[in-house]
Amino acid sequence: MITLTACERRRLKKIATSYTAGYQLVVRIRIVLDAAHGYSSNTIARRRGVTVDTVRLWRGRYRSQEGIKSLTDRPRSGRPPTFSPLQRAEIKALACRPPAETGVPLSRWSCPDLAREAVTREMAPAISASTVRRILAEDTLKPWQHQSWIFIRDPAFAAKAARVLDLYARRWDDLPLGDDEYVISADEKTSIQARCRCHPTLPRARRG
Repeated sequence: MITLTACERRRLKKIATSYTAGYQLVVRIRIVLDAAHGYSSNTIARRRGVTVDTVRLWRGRYRSQEGIKSLTDRPRSGRPPTFSPLQRAEIKALACRPPAETGVPLSRWSCPDLAREAVTREMAPAISASTVRRILAEDTLKPWQHQSWIFIRDPAFAAKAARVLDLYARRWDDLPLGDDEYVISADEKTSIQARCRCHPTLPRARRG
């Protein structure tokens, strides 16, 4: 059984109910919280939709290692991604455009067609259909599957996307941002335009 302090329990519950925490981390934290409540590994596995071995792994790591730090993924070795964020964005942007707009005589894109077109447009020296499929599968939103989507037609898309992607990576003009520099993203609220009011706010009406 795992024993948690009041501070640990509050911190774990806060992350477990967060909308920004990763799904895998939330599941692992809920496994630990269930274990702290005294549930067996079999019961936790049924509650969380995972295998018993997964439950044993994460409750064991939490109990024997550095608490919440043990629930994050360890660094993995391996070669870096072959395609840059900009190349991935360009391929997704190409998938959002109807083939007819690019001069390709197709009614809809396939991954092999996209791979050939990406090489033709020099987005990458070479790319396979399976790699294109993986890049498109990364996104939860898939605008290329919806007819009502606003397709990207900006000829300066690559330059504009590169600036945004660099900021996501905390870089500007090929220099890393400092510890006291922050990137803030803001957008208009759905159905509410970000503009000044035309008329002053009216006082509350009196009830008769």
